[in-house]
Amino acid sequence: MSVESTAARKPRGGAGSKAGTTGAKRTTRTSAKQGTDPELVQLLTPEGERVKNAEYDKYVDGITPEELRGLYRDMVLTRRFDAEATSLQRQGELGLWASLLGQEAAQIGSGRALRDDDYVFPTYREHGVAWCRGVDPTNLLGMFRGVNNGGWDPNSNNFHLYTIVLGSQTLHATGYAMGVSKDGADSAVLAYFGDGASSQGDVNESFVFSAVYNAPVVFFCQNNQWAISEPIEKQTRVPLYQRARGFGFPGVRVDGNDVLACLAVTRAALERARRGEGPTLVEAFTYRMAAHTTSDDPTRYRRDAEREAWEAKDPILRLRAHLENEGHADAAFFEELETESEALGKHVREVVRAMPVPEHMAIFDNVYADGHALVDEERAQFAAYQASFTGGEAE
Repeated sequence: MSVESTAARKPRGGAGSKAGTTGAKRTTRTSAKQGTDPELVQLLTPEGERVKNAEYDKYVDGITPEELRGLYRDMVLTRRFDAEATSLQRQGELGLWASLLGQEAAQIGSGRALRDDDYVFPTYREHGVAWCRGVDPTNLLGMFRGVNNGGWDPNSNNFHLYTIVLGSQTLHATGYAMGVSKDGADSAVLAYFGDGASSQGDVNESFVFSAVYNAPVVFFCQNNQWAISEPIEKQTRVPLYQRARGFGFPGVRVDGNDVLACLAVTRAALERARRGEGPTLVEAFTYRMAAHTTSDDPTRYRRDAEREAWEAKDPILRLRAHLENEGHADAAFFEELETESEALGKHVREVVRAMPVPEHMAIFDNVYADGHALVDEERAQFAAYQASFTGGEAE
C-alpha cells in the first residue's frame, strides 16, 4: 500500500451514485474561499514553496534538512498507522476508529513544538500527537478493541488518555495549567479539540477560567470543516480563532495542512504561555478527508468536489514537494520510508490480533474504590445472563 496514495482514495459513491441519492440532505459548499476568508499563517504553499512571514519565520528558520525529513517521516508513518487501523476496523478487529486522514500536518507540527515537560490533553483523534509524545501506537488501539480504557500511563509521556466526551478535556487542561502556574513551573499545556467541540459549554468555560487565571495553556482547535455532518458555516458566524478576542486572549488561524506553519505558530503560543502571558487559541484550518469515524458515511452529506479540492492541499505531498525542490531528500529516502511504513502496518496488525479477549466481568471492576451495592447487583444480573448461554458464556 502506498501511504501517500491513501489521501487520494475516492469515497464510495459520487454525485450521481446510488449512495448519493438516498434522499439524505447533501451540502454544496466551497471551503477557504479566496478573498472572503481571513488570512491564515502559511509558510509552505500547496506546491511546496517556502513563503516568508515576518512574525513566525524565526520559529522555524533554523530547521535543518534532517528535521524536515523527520517531520515528513512522522506524517507518513502516522498516516500508515491510521490506514491500518481503519482496515482493522473494517475486518472486525476494532469496534470503531476515528481517522486523522488529512490532519497529519496539524498534529505533527503542533506535537513537535512541545517540550518534554509540557503536558497534552487530546480528544480521540490525536494519533499523530501521540506519536510525537512517544506513545506506542498499538497502545492507542486497545480502547477501540475493547481491551482496556486507555492502555498507557499519561504521566510517562505527559500525554493524557483519550477523551471521548466532547470538550471536557479543555477544562482538564485549564485546571492542570492553573496548577502548573501555582507550582511556579515554566512548562505549558496543550489542549486539542475540533470545530464541533468549540460549541460545547465546557470549551467556553475553559476559555473563561484560563483567561481570568492567566493559565499557561494553548487551545489547539483542528477545524476540519465538519462536525460529523454539520458544516462549519452552520456552527459559527465568525472564524473560530476570533472567538478568543471575546475572552481576552489572542487567537490565530494557521494553515492546518502546512506542517511548518503549525510548528511555528504552536511554538510561538507555547513560548507565550511559558512567559506567563496566558492562553492562546490556535485554529488549524484543515480538512477531514476521511469519515468522522468508521460508523459515518460522508458521501451522504458532502460532495466529491470538495474533497478533491482539499486533496490538492495534501500535507504530505506538500512537504515532499518542498523536500524534492530543495534537494533535501532523494529517492532512497522515500523508498526506505515506504519499507518502514509497511513494516509498521504489519506490526500493528500482528499486535492487535494478538490482544487477548477481555474478561466479560471486568467491566464491573474499579467502578468504585470500595464497591457499591448497585454495581454488585448489576454484576450478578450480568453473570446470570452469561450463564444462560450454552457453556455458560455468550458467544
